[in-house]
Amino acid sequence: MKSLFKEGSDKSKPTLLLLHGTGGTEQDLLPLAEMVDPTASVLSVQGNVSENGISRFFRRLEEGVFDEEDLIFRTNELNEFVDQAAKEHNFDRNNVVAIGYSNGANIAASMLFHIENSLKGAVLHHPMVPRRGIELPDLKDHPVLIAAGKNDPLCKPEESKELKELLEKANAKVDLHWEMNGHQLSRSEVEKAAEWYQGNFG
Repeated sequence: MKSLFKEGSDKSKPTLLLLHGTGGTEQDLLPLAEMVDPTASVLSVQGNVSENGISRFFRRLEEGVFDEEDLIFRTNELNEFVDQAAKEHNFDRNNVVAIGYSNGANIAASMLFHIENSLKGAVLHHPMVPRRGIELPDLKDHPVLIAAGKNDPLCKPEESKELKELLEKANAKVDLHWEMNGHQLSRSEVEKAAEWYQGNFG
């Protein structure tokens, strides 16, 4: 997988796993990581699924409908890639916090749903519920922030509330932050993510 790694000045901090939205690159969320924790190491990954020439982390059947088989395959593939990157770059694999936007938030949520201890926590900007009707791993001591838009046409408010409930049922500590915006990533929600991160990992 195409990626970039930036070593941080404080090795005790989590490594930030950056996961872009549809059509993004591994460069997209670097300014966001700088706002959240400029001292942390960063592993930023580009999705390796192409949809009409644009990058995604997994296939979809149509807008808002995931290809679940591909989602599971790509989730495991990403997890194995992070495993390898931890060895290559010598960071603590048990201390990784994902920051994802849209499609990237969905695969980060899928890691939480499918693979025990794949992430220590996550910031999910405008996510959807990755899968329904499955039993999640125990997410005790896994803080999660969901940042959502009340006017988001792609991720309806009900979707964010359902995701919060599913994660909480698995014992995650979930904060849900609302913006009045649509699907775009706003500066104020990134500032909220930085505040939340400092409260949980700072």
